[in-house]
Amino acid sequence: MRKLESYASVWEAIADTPGQAANLRARAELMRQIAAIVNRKGWTQVEAADHCGVTQPRMNDLLRGRVSRFSLDALVNISTALGYRVRVDLEAA
Repeated sequence: MRKLESYASVWEAIADTPGQAANLRARAELMRQIAAIVNRKGWTQVEAADHCGVTQPRMNDLLRGRVSRFSLDALVNISTALGYRVRVDLEAA
């Protein structure tokens, strides 16, 4: 019988390295916060895309949580376009 592996998060389960897991986690959190802003504003995908400086299909990818399609850089740019500043905090692992 095979021993089941245990992971601290889904990101650690799908990433090859702790660094990749941290990157995925950060991207997912930024995407979640951007989606919350769009939801609070009541924008359609077209309106949100216009405010963020991206296309509607790109906004659809973001709102559907397609993490692999966004870099941290792109998400920081979208956050800035919405009038938000991204802050980075470090904590011991």
